[in-house]
Amino acid sequence: MRKIDLLDTGPRFGEADAAQLNARFDGAAAGDWLGQVLREGLAGRAAVVSSFGAESAVLLHLVAQIDPGTAVLFLDTGKHFAETLAYRDALVARLGLTNLQVLTPDPERLAARDGNGLRWSYDPDGCCEIRKVAPLARALAGFDASITGRKAFQAATRANLPRIELDRSDAQGRLKLNPLIDWTAQDIAAYFAAHDLPPHPLVAQGYPSIGCSPCTSKVAPGEDPRSGRWKGWDKTECGIHVPGADEGELPPGFDPVF
Repeated sequence: MRKIDLLDTGPRFGEADAAQLNARFDGAAAGDWLGQVLREGLAGRAAVVSSFGAESAVLLHLVAQIDPGTAVLFLDTGKHFAETLAYRDALVARLGLTNLQVLTPDPERLAARDGNGLRWSYDPDGCCEIRKVAPLARALAGFDASITGRKAFQAATRANLPRIELDRSDAQGRLKLNPLIDWTAQDIAAYFAAHDLPPHPLVAQGYPSIGCSPCTSKVAPGEDPRSGRWKGWDKTECGIHVPGADEGELPPGFDPVF
């Protein structure tokens, strides 16, 4: 596995690097392989991308045990539930995380493209692009890898993701690390209990997956955990985790102006 040269302007990682890491850590426990990757710098400069949603405490706890100074990127879209913002602050304090970075939309672009704040109601893809995709892309430009909390059981779009993959949205070869991809809902619940982690307050109210308040609905028992996201729209992802998206390619309906 090659080391990252900070003066190197070429691609940081390729498919072979992701495959090598997947083979190396095949069968390893999430905390073990993630710890080795972070401590040895095997993925270069890495940042956690967290929504501080229903299950976020598990990944954040794992990372805090390894290095509480790891960058944690939170997208403050201006549309979050008040409970999510309070939960974010409480969880950061509880876990001792010291490098929370709050990302916000570009104010000029927000004013020009969503001045009345209602774009979510007629163009949720465009709203996500302005408030999530573009701010995160700017922030991740300074990192070689992102760490996500995606899990295979959450949705069909996540069912076959590897532990470590190449980020298709980045032409310079950024990696995506998915430490919890093969965890089950039971694994998550057991981890919460074992480490006495506080739940997001909206989970008990019927929200197993929590995003921005206008686009998050309650989910009936037995439904897909993410079925309450963008209910009524043909949309399952906000755009920061679009499977197979190449540089410059965004889902239909996205506003390409960054």
